[in-house]
Formats: sequence, structure tokens, C-alpha cells
Amino acid sequence: MTLPAITLTLPASILFAPANPAAPAMDPWLAAATIAAVILTSTTGEVLTAAAMKSIGDLDEIRARSGMGGAIKAVVTCPLFFAGVLFLAIAFFALLFALNHLNLSLVAPAAASLTLVTNAIAGKIFLKENVDRRRWAAAALVCVGVYLLAH
Repeated sequence: MTLPAITLTLPASILFAPANPAAPAMDPWLAAATIAAVILTSTTGEVLTAAAMKSIGDLDEIRARSGMGGAIKAVVTCPLFFAGVLFLAIAFFALLFALNHLNLSLVAPAAASLTLVTNAIAGKIFLKENVDRRRWAAAALVCVGVYLLAH
């Protein structure tokens, strides 16, 4: 059985729309700080959420023991979880600000790829994760790609 292919074609003017034309041009240092705010708040939110989920334990086991209500209660009573959600919300609004003042073709790849790098670093430092050489090499290549994108 073959599924029909669904394609969505958007005009280039939508995909690569310039930054808000009504906004004044942003200083390059402010642009970098804006993207850094997205990256750092996103990474903080993801690390806090991951730490919360590790502290809660296996949700399948909790659900088997206490039902779905018990699993939900375990998550919503964890302060780390809400701290993570708060930082992820701040990251979302920082992203909206960045997209309002900078080009999508810069903000989206820089924020997404550099978050991969900061997550690897934060996972190693704060969550004691095993980040192997292949992931560090990937992170280094991401940094090179972002540098080429910005210059």
C-alpha cells in the first residue's frame, strides 16, 4: 500500500520574508544577544525539564502503580518541571522577538543548531550525561556552520 505524497509549496516571499520592515535595523551585537537569549533560555528549560523527569522516575511504572492520575500528579507536583516550562515559555517569546527583528533564515538555524551545542554541554555538566566524541564533533561542525551562516 502506497500513501499519496503530500506537498506544500509556499512562495519564497513567505519562507524568507525580511525582518519587520517597520522596525529599525538591529545592531549586530543586539542581534547576537537576542539569539543568545533564545538559546540560553531554551537550554535552561530543557535541562530543568529533563532533570524533573529524571527525578520523577519512570512514568510508565508510576501509571501502572497509581493510574494516569498518579502519573499526572507526579509531574505537576514537581517544581523543576514548572521551572523548565517557565524557561521554555520565555524562550518562545524571545524567539518571537528575534523573528520580529531579524530574518528567519538567520534566527531559525542559529537558534536550533546552537541549542544542540548548549544542550550537549549542559547535559554533560548538569545531568552527568555521557556525551561521546561523535556528538562533540557534531557540535563543532554545527558551530562552523553557524559561523558560515552569519558571515
